[in-house]
Amino acid sequence: MTWFYRGKPFTSDDIGAYHSFVYKITDTETNRFYVGKKQLFSTRKLPPLKGQKRKRTAVKESDWLSYYGSNDVLKALVEKHGPDRFKREILHLCKSKGEASFMEAYEQFAHDVLRRDDSFNDWIIVKVHRKHLK
Repeated sequence: MTWFYRGKPFTSDDIGAYHSFVYKITDTETNRFYVGKKQLFSTRKLPPLKGQKRKRTAVKESDWLSYYGSNDVLKALVEKHGPDRFKREILHLCKSKGEASFMEAYEQFAHDVLRRDDSFNDWIIVKVHRKHLK
């Protein structure tokens, strides 16, 4: 299954300088949806090289291509019915983790996810500072 951004498929070649994205996953049969965020890259700490003291970091592309959200109910439905039943769309591409957190909360409030019965979202957790949005 593919991610779509502005109606077009989004691939690894389109990442560029982006750090993460805010997404909406919709069950096409029931129209229930989930709004969340996902990082495009993951960072791991590696042990220092022989004779060195400083740890190394390895950055690689995350599992975003096969990602279907963190909600357990949604993941169980994807497992049960298969990924073809779900539409995955990228709402915002973000250049920082703070920007992604802000835009995720913005979209969750805009979609009124906590008061709607057709949303998989159970809570909204965000801690954002003004400097995160620069």
